[in-house]
Amino acid sequence: MLSSNFLLPIRVYYQDTDTGGVVYHASYLNFMERARYEWLRELGFNAKSMTETHNIFFMIRSIQIDYVKPAVLDDLLNVTVTVKEVGRSRITLFQEVLCSQVKLVSATVHVVCVGADTLKPVSIPVPLREKIGKPE
Repeated sequence: MLSSNFLLPIRVYYQDTDTGGVVYHASYLNFMERARYEWLRELGFNAKSMTETHNIFFMIRSIQIDYVKPAVLDDLLNVTVTVKEVGRSRITLFQEVLCSQVKLVSATVHVVCVGADTLKPVSIPVPLREKIGKPE
């Protein structure tokens, strides 16, 4: 299912690296954020429509991240999004950053759906829940 196995190619630019040309550790968080955003867009949702239509947005509750190997300037990375669990107001995702099919970084990301006005957990909207489907 598309929602459970999404992949976004991302090129490493100079701004993503330290002075040695190695990807800075926090840049991987940006890469994974970008992949999650594009995953939602592929499902037919984006930040603006979620706020305007459903009065919600997603916040990160926690991230457990493992850095295995470094990426360097000009590498072409593939950043994945896989749905692992869906609760009433939360989604657990597994993400990887790969280069030539070699795992560089992996992370478990717990995302919470919150009301735009209250910033308190609310139910994931039914249309989005239906698009996500059942996790693997």
